Amino acid sequence: MNLRNRFFWLVAIASLMLDRLTKAWVVQTLPFCENLRVCKTWSLWPGVFDLTYVRNPGAAWSICSESPCRELLPWLSIGVSLFLIGLAVFNPQFKKLEQIGFGFLLGGALGNGIDRITDGSVIDFLYFRLINFPVFNWADVSVNLGIICLLIAFWKQSPRKEEV
Repeated sequence: MNLRNRFFWLVAIASLMLDRLTKAWVVQTLPFCENLRVCKTWSLWPGVFDLTYVRNPGAAWSICSESPCRELLPWLSIGVSLFLIGLAVFNPQFKKLEQIGFGFLLGGALGNGIDRITDGSVIDFLYFRLINFPVFNWADVSVNLGIICLLIAFWKQSPRKEEV
């Protein structure tokens, strides 16, 4: 069987599995943190990077944390996931970097989508304390890696002006 866009599927499955495994580990291992200023964290690099178990009912930077916007987020995850699956199934063979980028996007959308559908919030745990960056997770990393891959793929494809 010749599977079209196989890197897409491999990256999506690997990304989703890593997301689910890390979140399961966090829930089993770390104490839940309700307030970042006073909670116990696992400091991997003191003052710079911690593992901190929090839940985000919204999207990035807690956007859409309130109803009714919040009720749309699971549907957005489902819609994005179905769109990406459709791209991989019905379109011709993508270039390798495009497959990797779309695969990361699908893995991230599914990872956070599963959290939103099952628990109503997303499990976050990666915290760059040094710059007080919002706590995030592997699915968020996957989405960003996917965007970077697609931007590079697009940049490589864009026509360049001939030098005179």
